[in-house]
Amino acid sequence: MNSIKIAVIGLGYVGLPLAVEFAKKYAVVGFDIKRERIGELREGHDATLEVSCEELQSVLCKGNPTAGEKSTGLFVTAESADLSAANCYIVTVPTPTDKNNRPVLTPLVKASETIGRVLKPGDLVIYESTVYPGATEEDCVPVLERVSGLTFNRDFFAGYSPERINPGDKEHTVTKIKKVTSGSTPEAAKRVDDLYRSIIVAGTHLASSIRVAEAAKVIENSQRDINIAFVNELAMIFNRMGIDTHEVLAAAGTKWNFLPFRPGLVGGHCIGVDPYYLAQKAQEYGYHPEIILAGRRLNDNMGKYIASEVIKLMIAADHKIKGAKVLMLGVTFKENCPDIRNTRAVDIVCELQQYGVEVEIHDPWANPAEVMHEYSLHSLPELNGNRYEAVILAVAHDAFSALDIRSFCSGSRSIIYDVKGVLPMEQVDGRL
Repeated sequence: MNSIKIAVIGLGYVGLPLAVEFAKKYAVVGFDIKRERIGELREGHDATLEVSCEELQSVLCKGNPTAGEKSTGLFVTAESADLSAANCYIVTVPTPTDKNNRPVLTPLVKASETIGRVLKPGDLVIYESTVYPGATEEDCVPVLERVSGLTFNRDFFAGYSPERINPGDKEHTVTKIKKVTSGSTPEAAKRVDDLYRSIIVAGTHLASSIRVAEAAKVIENSQRDINIAFVNELAMIFNRMGIDTHEVLAAAGTKWNFLPFRPGLVGGHCIGVDPYYLAQKAQEYGYHPEIILAGRRLNDNMGKYIASEVIKLMIAADHKIKGAKVLMLGVTFKENCPDIRNTRAVDIVCELQQYGVEVEIHDPWANPAEVMHEYSLHSLPELNGNRYEAVILAVAHDAFSALDIRSFCSGSRSIIYDVKGVLPMEQVDGRL
């Protein structure tokens, strides 16, 4: 195992924590196409906050350990030539969807081309990015063969070990989550499993094939998506009945096998995306998935539903809607995390703007420049003393628990809407 030299392709929420853990035992080079990202990492700072400054600095190397005699450490780079000395490549790039919810494999293809240019006989390529069953061997491996000129399962081998990173979660970190592993041959599968087992204290589960491992990953988040869609639908039903959904869930939760899902917005890089990957592949096999896509449609429309509920409450309180000022607290896709990828909180803003409402956003975790770049929305770095006809708690950051939300209201008729159901009932006018 000491002869293993690892290259991690993609240093985001998934790749960096993995590279840091491997760098404690192996020589690792981390590659990312974003030079700004490489610059901040070389300074010992991770903007995603998944790795602490101290932990990152403890493994950083100024020189490339895979190219020398140094047996451990992490060197980060934006130069693909620095990957040439590695013999095990791990791909952790994003797998998004386009505006029509179709899988976008471009990052995977580009990463495979980058690896193909330095691939050598005996090398191992492991993919962690979420894909549909078959993508590794049908979409990625042919790129590796074409660019490298090598033959799959003779000259080089592949594996798949799906990422299970939960952004912002400091309890279930990369080494504490059981890892599914797989390989393109029995021997490759053992290499992959042994490699991950050397750092994953929670252990590994060796799947029988790459396709099984791919399928396992894509259904993990699809299952969660469907369950959240169910409670979101319950929330819409119970709101019409005048019944508090969270009280219903608390009562039902007294049964030992009741699943504790809560209503809310479903975004991020996994739950809001993965079901579309499975649906795409299912349709290629002539099957139109009913439940999976129904759950996606419902969850994708929750932002519009919340906005309409806020508007109804404002009308009932005799507020003029056009030109009304609304404050939305939170824009990241989940609490206590700076990740704004595929956040559905912006759907609330966009829908309110359709009514002529003026929305101001404040999120202490989100980078205002990133919010502007990704969504063309202005985010206040600090609350400025303005008063609003409505305040929406969209993300339950711990930092918001200390706020007197009523103090941001323009008067006693102002509306407070709690998307997350974390505020006391007597303090809010509506909640999901």
